[in-house]
Amino acid sequence: MQAFIADGPLPDGDASGEEIDRRVEQIHASPTPVTAQEARALADCFGADDCHGVVRSLLHLIGTGPDPVLTTKPAPDANEWQRLLWTRAANAGLVREE
Repeated sequence: MQAFIADGPLPDGDASGEEIDRRVEQIHASPTPVTAQEARALADCFGADDCHGVVRSLLHLIGTGPDPVLTTKPAPDANEWQRLLWTRAANAGLVREE
């Protein structure tokens, strides 16, 4: 997991198949459940698009950690997946929408 986090945001859909496969393998090799600190770091690894669906695996990995992942509402220009994590926490009553 540390290698995944160190590699930064997921590539966009134009990345090579090898790069996408490498990132998927990193996600699948990550031990679960993740810690709160790991989940927050992983939430910063979303890229510009869904990376051919890889974002679903990243969301699932983040979801193995404790809620809420985000404790402050994302900025309006935050990516849609961070907004999704926030909305899920707000709908569950884990955070208060401000």
